[in-house]
Amino acid sequence: MLVDFLKGSALALKHMGNFIIGKGNVTLEYPEVKREQPAFFRGRHRLQRYRDGLERCVGCSLCAAVCPSEAIYLEAAENTDENQVSAGERYAEIYQIHLLRCIFCGFCEEACPENAIVMGASYELAMNKRTDFIAEKDDMLDPAEKGFGDYHEYDPYISHVTPESDKSAKGDPWAVKAEH
Repeated sequence: MLVDFLKGSALALKHMGNFIIGKGNVTLEYPEVKREQPAFFRGRHRLQRYRDGLERCVGCSLCAAVCPSEAIYLEAAENTDENQVSAGERYAEIYQIHLLRCIFCGFCEEACPENAIVMGASYELAMNKRTDFIAEKDDMLDPAEKGFGDYHEYDPYISHVTPESDKSAKGDPWAVKAEH
């Protein structure tokens, strides 16, 4: 017990010494300074579009089927010639994710054959009412002017692991980097 106390005190003194001699803060001035998230971070869900503005989601419900906490609710509707919403025969007319139930496991992202749902880098999910924690399709859907592009195009807001991020993940992704 005494050894653990001494280890903890030594760590506190080390950080205090680094601060005094100017090697940098251990804390960040949140919300002015936000920590950069690693590439494999799973934050708030996003629904993506193709470059032409059509939605990627074809209403297959695989994401809802694979969700272990049953946080996803989806109702599919048929595309018509007058109302072409997605590239497939169907589209998700209603798409909801209950964020209080969601365990942010990423299974929905892995199960999606169209790469329609991704977990972005946004981690600020505080809200005032419980009903606000039900993310609707309009809340998650990327704006039509953004589009998504080719399937293999790298988007830094997508939480897919790349060879570069895999190399950086070998170290401590949460370590605060001192500014020089």
